[in-house]
Amino acid sequence: MSDDQAANDDLFGASLADRAALLDEIASLRGALARCSARIAILDGLANMDSLVNLPNRRNFLANLESAIARVGEHDVPAAVLFLDVDGLKAINDRLGHSTGDKVLIKVARLLVASVRQDDLVARLAGDEFGILLEHADELSAWRMALRIVETFDKCEFCVGGDPLPLSVAVGVGVIRRGDSPEEVLERADKEMYRIKALSGPALTLV
Repeated sequence: MSDDQAANDDLFGASLADRAALLDEIASLRGALARCSARIAILDGLANMDSLVNLPNRRNFLANLESAIARVGEHDVPAAVLFLDVDGLKAINDRLGHSTGDKVLIKVARLLVASVRQDDLVARLAGDEFGILLEHADELSAWRMALRIVETFDKCEFCVGGDPLPLSVAVGVGVIRRGDSPEEVLERADKEMYRIKALSGPALTLV
């Protein structure tokens, strides 16, 4: 074998080694990227979901509401928000403990999801407050949905140790208007909920 041929062989072998090392490095980087992506997805879920009731949180709800407001403005598609307040939760927490209160919240969340349409967005906004985003729903449709929720809760029995829990739920409707901000819509629904409370007292009772 000539000296030139040996040199070429050595160069070719080194190139293969470099290529293998590069491929290993690429594979390692892809693995690290996949792990980072998975971690980001987990963190994003934590930032946008309520871990107790497994529903979107206030941050998530406001982002979806902002998008719905934009669609109302662009396409003149009716939409509304339901604001729901659970009364009596503090008394349950004080008397029976937060563990029982958490079970009540989980029950409430499940009943809400079961009461609405598949495409409606149910979220936990705060401790005992929930919001529901209804797209393709005018004011009358929104109030019908509110009534449907009332009827669903009215048929529900919730007891601990055989004792009924005093719990009431009030619902208000806020119609989305062109140019609204998410906070304005929620405030409108919140005020309507309190107006109904003042007129009729608790909307319903779970026993």
